[in-house]
Amino acid sequence: MDIISQLQEQVNSIANLALNTIGTLQRDAPPNRLSPNYPEPPAHPTEDGANFSEEPKLMSASLVKAAKQFDVLVASLPISETGEEAQIKRIAELQAENDAVGQELQKQLEAAEMELNQVQELYRQATDNCLNLKKPDVN
Repeated sequence: MDIISQLQEQVNSIANLALNTIGTLQRDAPPNRLSPNYPEPPAHPTEDGANFSEEPKLMSASLVKAAKQFDVLVASLPISETGEEAQIKRIAELQAENDAVGQELQKQLEAAEMELNQVQELYRQATDNCLNLKKPDVN
């Protein structure tokens, strides 16, 4: 897998971890009183008496680990030693090469379509001759 694909995969992993962390915190966080003008919120039921105070720590550690792994991947990217002008020149060269290859491909496609039409015509003539619908053309 190339480095860009690994970076994309890592970004997806970080997004997934962040989503799960926020969702878990939202689900498991105890209610909090927003203002003294409001009544005390009802007690938050816990599943099987479990203590969820460790879970946010574990999730945040996973998130930090994924971010560090992303940083390692970014650091492994090749450093461009050329200036912006050299990069623009290289892009123009590649674009010109791409255009030339595209034109050659278009010529080959047109030639292939002509050959296909010729083959189809010959096939049609052969089937007509086989079925005696038309007398063979003698050249």
